[in-house]
Amino acid sequence: MFDAMTTKTLREGHRALVGFAAGTALVAAAYAGFYPQVAGGAMDQTVQGFSPGLREALRMDDLASAAGYLGSSVFGIIVPLIAVGYGITVGTRAVAGDEEAGQLDLLLAHPVSRTRLILARFAALTTGALLIAATVWLAMLAIRSGAELRDISVTQFAAQCAALALLTITFGTIALALGAITGSRATTLGATAGIAVLTYAVHTMAGPIGVDGLRYLSPFHYYDGGEPLRHGFQWAHLAILAGATALLLAVGVRAFNRRDLTS
Repeated sequence: MFDAMTTKTLREGHRALVGFAAGTALVAAAYAGFYPQVAGGAMDQTVQGFSPGLREALRMDDLASAAGYLGSSVFGIIVPLIAVGYGITVGTRAVAGDEEAGQLDLLLAHPVSRTRLILARFAALTTGALLIAATVWLAMLAIRSGAELRDISVTQFAAQCAALALLTITFGTIALALGAITGSRATTLGATAGIAVLTYAVHTMAGPIGVDGLRYLSPFHYYDGGEPLRHGFQWAHLAILAGATALLLAVGVRAFNRRDLTS
């Protein structure tokens, strides 16, 4: 039943998943393809026009290197925000969206426990996040030579994409847990999006404003704070994201099992 429920969830959302995976990979490849021009100094004058604090926040002081450029633009802003958007969308629908639509009543009328339902939805979220990350990884490998990104190894790209998958799962699980607690789609979507924006701002601005320790409160720090594109797999950071995800999932399961459905 668990496998069937997971498959059903994936089948119902397959168009959105394919769109997110293809779109994220295409956007990543398109922006990564500008690296030769950037390395040649095409953006030097523009970057120097930014304040030192903004350059530090967006890590724009090393755009001449492949890892510096991709870490600042492609994997620093564009790709994670798109992927996190997918996670939040799927996590919100997992419980709160279907509950408001009256679909959970029908599902739970069958001999399916609430725990198994949430775990199936979490498995679908995880599968989607892994597919998006894998598609981005393949896109980077496809353009690696042509875009002069050979300084970044296949393993380093894999490390960054693994962190991307875990970041997506973490925010998706935040949405899933909030949906399990509140049963409200609007509340879940708004709160999770707000958490994403706030924690991204903390990650980027904590250093420039002199409160660097606050970065450790942001999932984005554990996503790219260790610079996987330079240093490969950051196992401690990945473990923290995985641990936070497991805790959030446990909270969501407990809350969902203890309350009445709103529909």
